[in-house]
Amino acid sequence: MKARKWLRDKNVEFTEKNIVEETPSVEELKKVLEYSGLPIKKLFNTSGMLYRELNIKEKMDTMSDDEKLKLLSENGMLIKRPIVLGDNFALVGFKESEWGNRWQ
Repeated sequence: MKARKWLRDKNVEFTEKNIVEETPSVEELKKVLEYSGLPIKKLFNTSGMLYRELNIKEKMDTMSDDEKLKLLSENGMLIKRPIVLGDNFALVGFKESEWGNRWQ
């Protein structure tokens, strides 16, 4: 994984969690949203097979944020990866430029 290698190359300490096996709670997901400033739809792995199988794109506008968070907390395959959750920040997806701004 690019993100893992990048963090190690920059000597950034981190604890790795498999979010498919250890799905984040609704509260953890809310913290990611709060710290990242992203809209909830950015937490979805839109290129994933399950996202397409469940037709989530078509349902997104009719679902409440609570319903979206519950769905994400029940299935880690729906969550965009990786997520880095720090003391007062969160990064979703690996974008080297964003990560570089965080750890210069």
